[in-house]
Amino acid sequence: MLMAGEVQRPARSSQWPLALTILVGLGGLVVLWFYNWRNGVLIFAGSVALAGLLRAALTDTAAGLLRVRGRMFDTTFLFLTAAAIALLGLLVPN
Repeated sequence: MLMAGEVQRPARSSQWPLALTILVGLGGLVVLWFYNWRNGVLIFAGSVALAGLLRAALTDTAAGLLRVRGRMFDTTFLFLTAAAIALLGLLVPN
């Protein structure tokens, strides 16, 4: 029950799914930059696939900022993007 002058604040959703995928993606970029570019690209593609898995498994509220459109669209888009990044990383010659 709100008292006069109080403002109702929306429920805050946790942003750990986005933070986790960003950390894995940054790890892939570090590997790409300092060690082996192909392994870094594959780790980065894995972070995008992880985002797709998290979006598919979590509720809309729990997914936080991973939720852009509908669950099916987001999941499909993330998995296709991860596959494209991995495929390009594997096909580009040294």
